[in-house]
Parts: sequence; structure tokens; C-alpha cells
Amino acid sequence: MALRIPSPTGVFGRLGAPTLNFGRRASSFISVVAAASKQQQQQQKKKNKKEMWSPLQTIEEIASQFGLEIAISDLERLFREAGGDPPAHPGESLHRRRPVRVVYQGGRGSYCQEAAERAFPALSCDSFPCTNMEDAFSALEDQSADRAIVPAENSIDGPIDRNIDLLLRHQDVSIVGELVLPVDHCLISLRGTPVSSLRRVVSHPQALSHCRGRLEELDLEVDEVDSAADAARFLAESRAAGTAVIGSKAAAKEFGLEVLEHNFQDPAVNFNRYLQLGLGSGSDLETRSGRTRKTTVAFSLEGGVADLFRAMWVFETRGVRVTRVDHRPNRSNPVRLAGRVAYFNYVFVMDLEGSRSDPKVRSALTGLEEIAAFVRVLGSYSSNL
Repeated sequence: MALRIPSPTGVFGRLGAPTLNFGRRASSFISVVAAASKQQQQQQKKKNKKEMWSPLQTIEEIASQFGLEIAISDLERLFREAGGDPPAHPGESLHRRRPVRVVYQGGRGSYCQEAAERAFPALSCDSFPCTNMEDAFSALEDQSADRAIVPAENSIDGPIDRNIDLLLRHQDVSIVGELVLPVDHCLISLRGTPVSSLRRVVSHPQALSHCRGRLEELDLEVDEVDSAADAARFLAESRAAGTAVIGSKAAAKEFGLEVLEHNFQDPAVNFNRYLQLGLGSGSDLETRSGRTRKTTVAFSLEGGVADLFRAMWVFETRGVRVTRVDHRPNRSNPVRLAGRVAYFNYVFVMDLEGSRSDPKVRSALTGLEEIAAFVRVLGSYSSNL
């Protein structure tokens, strides 16, 4: 989509005084972009390349160099609104009109709720739980939510495979951001309960495994449940004496319980990584200047794992750093035959350093398409690592 630039008087005049300051700041940037775009277009013609020149790609690259990605997003929004055009995708300009509607996996009081509340620190946000993992994706597709927060991996227990599968299945949903938070397992109970009076601890198996050493010290009876947040709610309702839950600080706040001990887990570095999802690229809310950009791509190879070195070579020869490699079963083509031997087929998922608009990354993705059975960019977004 080409960036249309109406006259500044008409655009900023109709949008009112609050945008005039933005217009003044943007005018000089527009001049820089216009000059650089013209220069790059001339260079492109001289090189006589077959690929088509895109003004928008040029603008994005220049904006990235100057740390002005937000300006580009706001310019596009202002121009569309001034011309009466509808937003390019759901969620655009929502921070100007109403709170951002965010769904998260899990119940109220879950760690994912904490992540949802921290994902938009500068914006008004209404967050809603989804007990079914797939409901978060469906809420984006039917536009009842603008963003979804889902857990991607834990630094001790590894990836949440189910969410990768859902992301591959829901092709209109993309990764638009990520959030990495330290895990703070809290020992929570009824207010006024001394730790010495506890006889029983309830939590999710993963949380219990993270806190095994401290639990052995206290010699407590342990019960596993599917949801630590639900256990905290039940404790608040039942008022069961001598019982505690290992859960989040959000659960204690949500259900009126007391945190008896923070960081109850065994001494270890422990982080959760969450993905922020949206329809399309969703760059209007997530782009932050000065942050490292990351691109996540999924692909399959005709030769399976044996051909993986060819994909790595594509990135290596173009100077693109691969920061994460994962794989999932290829559900549409689960088994391939090589002679009389059957092998499982996989979809490989990789994180790359750089935006998909970076020339090196674009070149690598083009090279990958030449050797892969299919390629899909799952998202290009700012990293907070």
C-alpha cells in the first residue's frame, strides 16, 4: 500500500489542534523520506532488478534507521482517518478511541493475566480470560478482541507446543509482540495465616516442580490441580484452614488472599515468554523505536530434518542470525516415504534477528522459499529480550 500524502493544511486542519504538533514534527521527516525514496528508486532502476520497488518498504527501512517507526504508523492512521478510509486492520487507533480489548489464556489470577496487564503499560486496557486455549485465537478472528496474550515457553520446562500448533492453524493470526517476565511463584493463603500452621499446598504440577526444594523443607502435603488460579479462588471461597496455594501475585490480589512468601521456587533463573497476537501485522500498538526486531518463520522441507542444514545455510550466507529453532508435527502431511523407510514430517519454526523489511531478512526469506515446501512468516515484531 502506497503512503498517500494529502496537503498538510487539509489533513491536520480537519483533525484539529492536538495533531498540529505532530504535523510539524512529521513534515521534516516526510521530506527526508521523499528524498531518500527518490534516490533509492533511481538506484533500483539502475541496477535493473526484476523485483518490484515498493515505496512502503523504503519508508519502513528509513524509519527504522531513524528510530521513527511510530511516526510512520501514526502518519498512516491520520491520513486514512482524514480521508474517511476504514482502518487497515482491527485494533488500529484503538488507543485513541477506547481501551484495547485483550484476551489471555487461563482464568483470573493466572500468570497470563499478569502478562496481559503488563503488555500495555501506557494504554488503557480491558482484559478478559479464556479458559479454552483456542478461544483466544477465535476471539481475534471474530474481532471480539484486539490482542491476545498466550504463553510461549518457560525457561525451565520448554515451549508450550499447543500454542505453536494453534498459531500454525489460525493463519490470519500473527505474532505482533513478545513479553518475557521473571516467574515469581508466591505462597498464598488466607490473611493472617502463619507459614508454620500450613499442612497442605495445592498448585499446578509445573509450579510444584519448580518449588520442590522449599516444599521438602516445610514437609507439606502436596496436591496437584489443573489451575493454580482456580485453586486460589476455591481457597478464598472455602476458607480452608492450613491450606496454601502456589500461584501468582495477581491471584492473591484477585481473591483477597495474602502472599506469605515471594519467590517460593528453588533458587534458579526462571522466566516465562509470552506472545502478543493480533490480526495482520498489528504494528500500530507494538512498535517501539530502539528495540531489536525479530521475525518468526515456519517452513517445511521436502527432505525433512536431513535438509535442515540447507535452511541454516540460507540464513548464514546472508548474515541473518537464527536465535531459536523448534519443530512441530506436520499435521497436513505427517509421514513421508524414502524408499521403503517411513519418516515423520515436521514444520520447523525459527526466530530470526531483524525485521522482515530488512534487506538481509527479505533476501533470506526469498532464498528459503526456493528450497522449502512451504514458508509462512508468523510475525515480525519488537523483542524485549
